[in-house]
Amino acid sequence: MPDSLAIRLLDWFDQHGRHDLPWQQNPTPYRVWISEIMLQQTQVTTVIPYYQRFMDSFPDVNTLADATQDQVLAHWSGLGYYARARNLHKAAQIIQQDYDLQFPESQEELEALPGIGRSTAGAIRTLAHKQYAVILDGNVKRVLCRHDAVEGWPGKTAVAKALWLVAEDYTPQQRVDDYTQAIMDLGATLCTRSKPRCGDCPLQTTCVANAQGNPTAYPEKKPAKKKPQREETILLMINEQQQWLMQRRPEKGIWGGLWSFPVLEPDSELEEYLGKKGLKAQSTKELPLLMHQFSHFGLTIKPLQVNVSTTMVKEPQDTSSQWVELPDGLPGGVPAPISKIIDQLNPVTTT
Repeated sequence: MPDSLAIRLLDWFDQHGRHDLPWQQNPTPYRVWISEIMLQQTQVTTVIPYYQRFMDSFPDVNTLADATQDQVLAHWSGLGYYARARNLHKAAQIIQQDYDLQFPESQEELEALPGIGRSTAGAIRTLAHKQYAVILDGNVKRVLCRHDAVEGWPGKTAVAKALWLVAEDYTPQQRVDDYTQAIMDLGATLCTRSKPRCGDCPLQTTCVANAQGNPTAYPEKKPAKKKPQREETILLMINEQQQWLMQRRPEKGIWGGLWSFPVLEPDSELEEYLGKKGLKAQSTKELPLLMHQFSHFGLTIKPLQVNVSTTMVKEPQDTSSQWVELPDGLPGGVPAPISKIIDQLNPVTTT
């Protein structure tokens, strides 16, 4: 049975699979690794231009390791889930320092690198090294949940464990690299989250969910939970030189390591905050609210434009802050909502 599924899937892949994706050309461990990390929770069409720009700037693990975090995050701006980029950078430096730039091949060594889990390690081993390994990304989970009618939310430990056993059972010894790409392609193109094209699927005759007539019932969704809501006031401070104050976000927390506008803490007064920086407000202007949804909470951004004059010092005293000209003088990567605000800025000359 497992061989039968693999054979049907491979026959379909040979005719209908994707064979011209950028990372499929010269699939080195490095190129596969970058693509797999980018593709986590992100669609192929979104990833392709990011991947191409990233590879142009960081064509190998050495150039990535030698880059600054700001340079790496600048290439990730807008792609979201920025911990992925920070982990890529850290892992590249480990490979440079501990492995003499040679990408590790074993499952254990790969999983020990920051940001690489069991499935990503398996993808690197199969797609780049053609070693036998098993993967279980989001697309594969959906295909297997439907084909075997696996009940429960895949995020639960017991369900995930069951799916790994199913994945191991179906993964063939031969052409494992093509099988890996094939089952990912199937989930991305036919066995989609909504409106699956079951009539075109090579596995339809043995798919239990198809036989039941309810493929979209699998996999079960994460139990509903109301997202907490937060508010954050950000200060768009512009000085006499028409420069804006930007600040690097802390490593931990949302948008870690990216550049944003300073945040006015809820219990802080604007005048007191500015005074500590040697600044004085000349005028203020509230800009439209911006809503942004994270995976675990919703954020309401309240932008406040503040035209300031300098009372004591003209430069921020901490290295995490910079006066810059926008939009061309960005010191590093910025989150997508902040990028939207920058695009809409309409500076008012300080009087």
